[in-house]
Amino acid sequence: MLDKTGIAKRIAKEVQDGYYVNLGIGIPTLVANYVRDDIEVEFQSENGVLGMGPFPFEGEEDADIINAGKQTITTLPGASFFDSAMSFSMIRGQHVDLTILGAMEVAENGDIANWKIPGKMVKGMGGAMDLVASAENIIVAMMHTNRAGESKLLKKCSLPLTGVGCVKKIVTNLAVIEVTDKGFKLLERAPGVSVEDIKKATEGHLIIEGDIPEMNI
Repeated sequence: MLDKTGIAKRIAKEVQDGYYVNLGIGIPTLVANYVRDDIEVEFQSENGVLGMGPFPFEGEEDADIINAGKQTITTLPGASFFDSAMSFSMIRGQHVDLTILGAMEVAENGDIANWKIPGKMVKGMGGAMDLVASAENIIVAMMHTNRAGESKLLKKCSLPLTGVGCVKKIVTNLAVIEVTDKGFKLLERAPGVSVEDIKKATEGHLIIEGDIPEMNI
C-alpha cells in the first residue's frame, strides 16, 4: 500500500519531457519533487506562476512565492510570474498538457467531485472548474477509500460535480486505474496489495484483464 509520497512518485512517472503541468492542491503538489532529472517540465499554478520547482527546505522559504494552495514553493531558472487572467487564459486555451488533481469522488465514467461537501463552508470552486473543462489529460491522485472505509471510486458521484467525463487515470494508495468507456480498468496494484483488496475497495465497475503487475515506484 502506498502513502501520499508513494502516490506522488508513481504519478511523476506519467510526466513526460516538454510537458506543461498543473498541480492541484494536496497530494498533486508533491509530484514536482519526484520528476526525473533528465527531462524538462514546466509546472504551472493558477495563481500565476510558470516554472515551479520542488518545495523549499525549512528555513529557505520565501513567503511571497506560493502556489495556488498558499504553500511556499521554489522556482526554477527562467520561471515567470503573471496575473490570474493570463494564467486562466493558459488553462482555458488548452496550453497545459497534464493536470493532476485531488478528488473526493470519481465515477466510473470519469466524472469528478473535488470542490464541495454539502453543509461545509467553502470559499468557492477555484480553478478546478476551468482545469477539468479545458484539460485533455487529467490524472487524479487520491486515497482509494474515505476515513470510514467507503470507496471513493463510485458508480456515480454523490457529491456536487466539478467536471463530467473528464478523468483519464487515477492513482490511489492501492492501484493505478484507467477510466474507460466500460468502467474502471485496473492497470497496476500497489506493493503488498492484492487484486481482491482492490475489488473490495472499489464500488464502481472494475475491469480486470490478465495478471495485474505490481507498481514500480
